[in-house]
Amino acid sequence: MSSDPTPERRSLRRYRTGDTDLDAAVEELAAATGDVDNQDLLAELLVTTVRLGQEDVDRGELKLVNSALKELRHSFAVFAPYRGVRKATIFGSARICKGDPAYLAARAFGSAIAERGWMVITGAGPGIMAAGIEGAGADRSFGVNIQLPFESEANEFISDDPKLINFRYFFTRKVMFMKESHGYALLPGGFGTMDEAFELLTLMQTGKSPLAPVVLLDPPESTYWAYWTEFVEKELVEGGLISSADLSLVFATDDPVAAADHICDFYNTYHSMRYVGKRLVLRLKREIGDEELEQLNDQFADLLVEGSIERCEPSASEVADEDMVHLMRLSMHFDRHAHARLRQLIDALNRSGAAAST
Repeated sequence: MSSDPTPERRSLRRYRTGDTDLDAAVEELAAATGDVDNQDLLAELLVTTVRLGQEDVDRGELKLVNSALKELRHSFAVFAPYRGVRKATIFGSARICKGDPAYLAARAFGSAIAERGWMVITGAGPGIMAAGIEGAGADRSFGVNIQLPFESEANEFISDDPKLINFRYFFTRKVMFMKESHGYALLPGGFGTMDEAFELLTLMQTGKSPLAPVVLLDPPESTYWAYWTEFVEKELVEGGLISSADLSLVFATDDPVAAADHICDFYNTYHSMRYVGKRLVLRLKREIGDEELEQLNDQFADLLVEGSIERCEPSASEVADEDMVHLMRLSMHFDRHAHARLRQLIDALNRSGAAAST
């Protein structure tokens, strides 16, 4: 999901060091990279560095910024060759032993999603993380490891792979999980899994992360996610703390194959979204006929601030970015309080697409 300005507006950079000589040096250094399209952003990154040196920032704070930026840069480089491949993140406990039903479920999911042409991302540790990579195979896996005092070694399936990334900070690691993933499978886990589950859903609910399928995968006869769902329904939905539509953001199953199918089916018709000015644009893999468009407007009128859901052509900024210009598009003035309902609209599009293909 993107809301980049047009190329013309990108050149109107206002962020400066405040020192004429330093600003000139920054502009010269940014130009020396040879990246013509992104010189404005590179210059702003350099300005931030200079301003950190100008201001009362202690060495510990500089170390934090330095480490975080280096971790992100390295991660971008590792993922870059696989940009065109869909990826599913697997979350779950490091304490699950090999042979445990949850381990077997994670391994089976990793295998099923890899068979469908996807890659997997896990935390690279033992337990559920090792199971997911074992199932998918190292060639189709990324390990996003966190360095902890009591658990820092990557599991045997990814330890020597160039797609293993070691992080010092949880927050940079989470950025990469969210940035690179197109779907999520959550298995039983402790505080970390709960943190990841609720943060992931919060980001989608508030529109800070693109909508993506989230599967709550239990091993057979487990009640882990059933109890979680009961708590959410009783305490959060009935208490008015979230809407009932927010439950559309998750899908619960004890079948690893059904979990993989659910994630893949999310992209049956839907491809991606992007904001163009004040309008939300959905990019789709098939044409939407007049009758279906009318049904969408009737069923999802509450998503709109004004106007209607309409077909549209790629915008100038999308064309300039060569951003999926071949795909069909729907455009709307979207009410940004309603991301769970937007998920329901995407589900409706996917169901119609699946029905039409049978």
